Amino acid sequence: MDWGTDLWDQFDIIEKHTQWGLDLVEKYVKFVKERTEIEQNYAKQLRSLVKKFNPKRGTKEDQDCKYTHYQSFLDILNEMNDYAGQREVIAENMMMNICIELTKYSQDIKHERKSHLLDGRKSQQLLESSYKLLDNSKRRFEREWREAEKAGLNAERIDQDINATKADVEKAKQHANLRAHVAEECKNDYAAQLQKYNKDQNQFYFIDMPQIFNKMQDMDERRIKKLADGYRTFADIERRVIPIIGKCLDGINKAADVINEKNDTLTLIELNKSGFERPMDQEFEDYSQGINRTASDSSLGTPKTPADSRIDHRATMKNKNKLWPFSKKNKPTNSEDFSHLPPEQRRKKLQQKIDERNKELQKELDQRDALNKMKDVYQKTPQMGDPNSLEPQIIQTMNNIERLRLEVQKYESYLLNAEGRQVNRSDTLKYNAHYNQTTTINNNNGSLEKDSPEAAHSDDSSQDNISQPIYAEFDDDFEEEESILPIGQCTAMYTFDGSSEGTISMTEAETFSVVEEDKGDGWTRVRRANGDEGYVPTSYVKITLQKK
Repeated sequence: MDWGTDLWDQFDIIEKHTQWGLDLVEKYVKFVKERTEIEQNYAKQLRSLVKKFNPKRGTKEDQDCKYTHYQSFLDILNEMNDYAGQREVIAENMMMNICIELTKYSQDIKHERKSHLLDGRKSQQLLESSYKLLDNSKRRFEREWREAEKAGLNAERIDQDINATKADVEKAKQHANLRAHVAEECKNDYAAQLQKYNKDQNQFYFIDMPQIFNKMQDMDERRIKKLADGYRTFADIERRVIPIIGKCLDGINKAADVINEKNDTLTLIELNKSGFERPMDQEFEDYSQGINRTASDSSLGTPKTPADSRIDHRATMKNKNKLWPFSKKNKPTNSEDFSHLPPEQRRKKLQQKIDERNKELQKELDQRDALNKMKDVYQKTPQMGDPNSLEPQIIQTMNNIERLRLEVQKYESYLLNAEGRQVNRSDTLKYNAHYNQTTTINNNNGSLEKDSPEAAHSDDSSQDNISQPIYAEFDDDFEEEESILPIGQCTAMYTFDGSSEGTISMTEAETFSVVEEDKGDGWTRVRRANGDEGYVPTSYVKITLQKK
């Protein structure tokens, strides 16, 4: 069964059906395009969601990564990011393998269909032209035959008329014969046209149109098969990424499995253990008895005046209800020896500084060895370079090595102090003087940059008495500090919530006064116009210091 045999007379139906098939292809392409847009928007929203919950670098959340359950949460975010990538792969493959390919195929089918329909219409026009010639010859034959018949009857009537002359009779017979001859020629022409039309009609209905209809049938079947392949591809594209999506989901399950609540508890203890001893019981102070209090050891035996007693009494009443472990304190000023931190945290910070300086020191030592080897090579082969050109780099490297060694010794002495081991006071003063002198010499030689932390340290130390010790003791009950003059201005480049103790919140483009520069720990102390002070991340602000 085929269109040429069974639908030989349904040209219009075939034309409409093939157009409907092309419209269906375009409708499916439009459906897949909208599906790809959904996938792309879904992937975009997933990536935005992951970005929203991913921690920013340099924030407090970097420390939270040490907890297994928080690290698992970050792993889940990474898996979701990969999952979003697979949705993008689905959208891209659907666009390339279905939309673009079917659109191109549809254009080819349109051209092919147009060609077949044009051939069919040409065949129709040829048949119609042949029929018109047949109809004209038929009518002409009919007309001439009637004229011939009428001329024959007229010739007979004249021949029987006794009044007609012989010439009239002869003339009538010649006219009748002429008409009969013309009628016979029209008859033969009509017969020839009829034979030609029947041949053209058979050619049209049995050869030309069946071939055209069968070609259109083949075209339509190929369109249907291509559309079926598009339907199958629609499923196969997503099926191919299912294993990868499954791995993403397995990764989420794995992230949940690696959580260890006991380790997280130990991590919290390790990160925040202060090392302080628990406070002793408070002694009862009976103010109802007028007994003279024993002078404290810090008074050096000097008896207290009544005014001193009143001051001590007010200080005692002020701190009477203070529960030190649970009271909220303003964050004290960061000191170089981290004495503002609890003992345990102070030891960790100092050990971290020692490790960092040792690592930098090893790099400088390796660079020194490399420069010395290069200098030896230049001395042996002068054509390779001038040995004197390396002298500034060698001097700079030696100065850096000396500076780093002094810093290592400094932090080691801080660490000994933090661990409770005694440090000789004279050695400390000697070290302080030696460090300041070395820094000054380096500054004079141009070995230190003006903006380096060591240069800033040298400038600060040169203003103080050289005999002043590095370590200073601070009263834990010190509540208020003298107002410090700002040293510059800063503008917030990002928003910071300031949720941790001692920090201050800020919004983008907000301005502050800089009270204290970054000491190398990534924090800068700032002050608002209303007097609020706190620490903000140095990388979050743009600082402009006042010129001295």
